[in-house]
Amino acid sequence: MRAPWGPAGGRRFGRRRGRGLLRSSLALVAVGLLCTALAAYSCWRQLPPLPWASSRPRRPVGVLLWWEPFAGRDSRARRPPDCWLRFNISGCRLLTDRAAYAEAQAVLFHHRDLVKGSPDWPPPWGVQARGAEGLELRVLDNEETAAAEALATSGLRPPGQRWVWMNFESPSHSPGLRSLAGNLFNWTLSYRADSDVFVPYGSLYPRTHPSDPPLGLAAPLARKRGLVAWVVSNWDERQARVRYYHQLSQHVAVDVFGRRGPGRPVPDVGLLHTVARYKFYLAFENSQHLDYITEKFWRNALLAGTVPVVLGPDRANYERFVPRGAFIHVDDFPSASSLAAYLLFLDRNPSVYRRYFNWRRSYAVHITSFWDEPWCRVCQAVQTARDRPKSIRNLARWFER
Repeated sequence: MRAPWGPAGGRRFGRRRGRGLLRSSLALVAVGLLCTALAAYSCWRQLPPLPWASSRPRRPVGVLLWWEPFAGRDSRARRPPDCWLRFNISGCRLLTDRAAYAEAQAVLFHHRDLVKGSPDWPPPWGVQARGAEGLELRVLDNEETAAAEALATSGLRPPGQRWVWMNFESPSHSPGLRSLAGNLFNWTLSYRADSDVFVPYGSLYPRTHPSDPPLGLAAPLARKRGLVAWVVSNWDERQARVRYYHQLSQHVAVDVFGRRGPGRPVPDVGLLHTVARYKFYLAFENSQHLDYITEKFWRNALLAGTVPVVLGPDRANYERFVPRGAFIHVDDFPSASSLAAYLLFLDRNPSVYRRYFNWRRSYAVHITSFWDEPWCRVCQAVQTARDRPKSIRNLARWFER
């Protein structure tokens, strides 16, 4: 009789142990897969959904642009963009022919063109148009009368159609807000994060790989010959940005480019290449309002590859959209002279200056494409929205706060 640990017994024991190990391994694999699935499910639930993510197929949506922004009402409509090719948004039918008004799920109105000149509204749905005098009922001087009139006429548009108010100017430069009737619009589209359709002037997005070259025109430090640049086209001595410039320029040289004021023309190489040669750019907004952070910051500074010195909303507002180390805020300093001293310090200390570009290792800059992107974003919003009705009761009160 052989011992259990002999050759025969060893083979039987080995087969039994092998089968046991196999079963154990399979069990561990199954448990591992289950844990991985649960972990992935848990993690994905914590991530914000992609803006184009949907559990149902995209339904075709027609969006009518009532006017080409700033192009004039008599100008010929340009060819609409392809939302799928440009922004990965499918199912969009962008319209410019007003004859297709009844087919549109949404109509997009640009504020500046809305209040400039004589009223030009779609005719009341289901009622024969009475000419310009009939359409003027929707824009009235008396706010109470306007609100009542809007309530009476808001149901006279095609069933389920949304009217979208679009504006990218600040409240200080948006005349005629109070003349618009209450409950006239269903949605707002603007740079404000609390808009129904949020379209900022720019944004940061994660780069696909840390080794990817950063986007933009960031010039090597050795090629930055100038210290501070500012491009300004609308010079107004009453504005806070002009008053601050006068204080700052007493302590540090600022090269100003633009049509008016002390500026000189932008060189032929263009704005971005000109600004890229400077270490700092004054991204000063023409007025200070919530979320009003324009192309002066996103394009003229970040995309050009310089450090923005900002004057606009407070620092906390900027930090909602970009890392705190990506810019310098004038509010961080008790005076313009102390800001100038800090800029001169950074000029003498390249290693400290370079820290303002650390964000570029993880993010790249997206510049909003006007007016194609807002147009496509309305289509996307209609696709993902519920059918619950909504109207903006007091547009001026919301936007001016």
